[in-house]
Amino acid sequence: MEMIADILLVAGALGAGFYCFILARRLTRFTDLENGVGGAVAVLSAQVDDLTKTLHAAQATAGDSSRSLQDLTDRAEDVARRLELLVASMHDLPQANGAAPAEGADPVFVRHSRN
Repeated sequence: MEMIADILLVAGALGAGFYCFILARRLTRFTDLENGVGGAVAVLSAQVDDLTKTLHAAQATAGDSSRSLQDLTDRAEDVARRLELLVASMHDLPQANGAAPAEGADPVFVRHSRN
C-alpha cells in the first residue's frame, strides 16, 4: 500500500512539474515584447504618450486662438460703436439735394418722423 501511495505521489509531482513547465512557456510567450501582449501594451503606451503630447499642443493652440479671437471681437465691437455714431450723426444732416451747405450757415438739425 505504501508503494502505491509513493507511486501516486511521484506521478502527481511529475504532473504538477510538467504543468508548471507548460505554464512557464506560455507566460514567456505571452509577455514577449515583440509578439505577445507585452508588445501590444508597449505600443499602446507609446501611443498614449504621443496623444498626450498632441493634446497639450492642441490645448495651447486653442488658447492662443481664443485670445486672438477675443482681441478681434473687441476691436470689431469698437468699430461697430464708432460706425453707429457716424450713422447716427448722418441722420442729423439736412437733405440738400446734392448741394453743399453755405459756409456761414448755422447747422440745422432735422428730426425724421418714424413711419
